[in-house]
Amino acid sequence: MTISEVTPPVSSVPSSIENEKVILIKPLSGWIPLDLRELWEHRELLFFFTWRDIKVRYKQTLLGASWAILQPVFSMIVFSVFFGQLAKMPSDGIPYPIFSYTGLLPWTFFAASLGNAANSLVRDANLLKKVYFPRLIIPISGVLGGLVDFMLAFLVLIGMMFYYDLSPSLSALLWFPVLLLLTMITSLGSGLWLAAMNVRYRDIRYVVPFLTQLWMYATPVVYPASLLDQPWRTIYAINPMVGVVEGFRWIMLGKGNAPGPMLAVSTLVTIIILIAGMFYFRRLERTFADVV
Repeated sequence: MTISEVTPPVSSVPSSIENEKVILIKPLSGWIPLDLRELWEHRELLFFFTWRDIKVRYKQTLLGASWAILQPVFSMIVFSVFFGQLAKMPSDGIPYPIFSYTGLLPWTFFAASLGNAANSLVRDANLLKKVYFPRLIIPISGVLGGLVDFMLAFLVLIGMMFYYDLSPSLSALLWFPVLLLLTMITSLGSGLWLAAMNVRYRDIRYVVPFLTQLWMYATPVVYPASLLDQPWRTIYAINPMVGVVEGFRWIMLGKGNAPGPMLAVSTLVTIIILIAGMFYFRRLERTFADVV
């Protein structure tokens, strides 16, 4: 909203207040600036929402946080049987179980964060109607809450690396926080688009699982990107999760060359998705409380 001071015409007000200024409050029109400073000022609220999402996720569950490990582990077993043993899918000389699990690790984090962000506004509809705070906090907290699950599942990968006698190089490990951040940005950027649309079109909640499933098979989770020759391999990285998954395999398993061109293309696409998603989210933000 914008706040401005105007001096009313003398003929329209009583003489006793004709020298007073009138403050007009009206909604912003057009594209709304991001105002990231306001988001930073509410960082404690972001922490609270993130912690709430973590606690609610496993409240009254029998296995609790074990689900963060069981989901990628069981997926790895299924993929190893059907793609590794039966279909004989190549794995760049890496044992297929750890090959698939290394791809599933960032993918599971991305898919869960995307679903949480996409449904976050509808889930917190009561908050949107009662009090003002930067609405971007809600989908961001949905993404950050998945970090706990990621770290738990990451411990399984460490154990598998010891079992298969694989070790990453120190120089490659320096890319780990970069790829993790890229995963978070990809899920947030896509989640902002879906969250804003989900407020107006409730079909989105049914589209997200279907979209996630298609996206996974369009990402080299169960197969290597090396099946494609250049330049198609680099073009393939327009899917932002291609660079992430291939990058995780490179830094953790110490096999192959750095996916430089693919990672560069994926990073560029991710930044575009995030910036466009934030502006789109802010543009529709003014209608959230009325529609949700």
